[in-house]
Amino acid sequence: MLVMSYGVLAIACIVSLVPFFYVLSTSVKQTRSLFSYPPDWIPETLFWGNYQKILFEHPFLIWTFNTLFVALAVTLIKLLIDAMAAYALAKLNFTGKAALTGVLLMSVAIPVAALIIPLFFLIRDLGLLNSYWALILPPLANPLGIFMIRSFIVSLPDDLGHSARLDGEGEFGIFFKIILPLIKPGLVVHAIFTFMLQYTNFLWPLVAIQDERKQVLTVGISSLKANFVVDWGLISAAALLSAVPITLLFIFLQRFFLAQNLAGAFKG
Repeated sequence: MLVMSYGVLAIACIVSLVPFFYVLSTSVKQTRSLFSYPPDWIPETLFWGNYQKILFEHPFLIWTFNTLFVALAVTLIKLLIDAMAAYALAKLNFTGKAALTGVLLMSVAIPVAALIIPLFFLIRDLGLLNSYWALILPPLANPLGIFMIRSFIVSLPDDLGHSARLDGEGEFGIFFKIILPLIKPGLVVHAIFTFMLQYTNFLWPLVAIQDERKQVLTVGISSLKANFVVDWGLISAAALLSAVPITLLFIFLQRFFLAQNLAGAFKG
């Protein structure tokens, strides 16, 4: 049974890696050679012109900076806002709490595409179109992360807060000194989810940004397609390079997340 399980996992791993190796092979070929038959998976001569072209003839590095800056800014701000809101909904009692929770839950069900037009007019009237703020502010209103972190805070015993209040600690002190250290795994999960969502966001940056040098990677790579000819080698090279930062960051956060989970398991 164990051998069969490993066999299935090995097959699934191979199947999932086939598209990656195809894109890698395409990135080191000239586009005209892609239509030869039979297909040449491993080219005899590696063509590095696609990487040189994307790095030196297009603002790829600027697109990468814009993407990382926006994704990091949204992630850090949302971690603080969502964690504070989650703490309030999970542990504090105030008037209108149930109604507010219901409104937030209903807002999660609204499709993002339905908000594009009113959001565009709102950002335009604020004079924020074609700026970093146009990319940073709208994602902060997504309440999904609040409920994700709230599920971690709800599992904590109420006695922690009661004991701190008896010692004269305020709500901000309880939140920053007690709650945040105990929900690190939840914060890491939320950070990974938010960062990847912003890193791969396409629809809203396409609408909000017109300046080529302020575009993010998804929109920038999409603009590489010509009207009648598509340079698949160039696009494949850009796609591989754009995957490097998110892969490295994900590996780093994954290790931290696993360490926090193991620490929590040992303490439990």
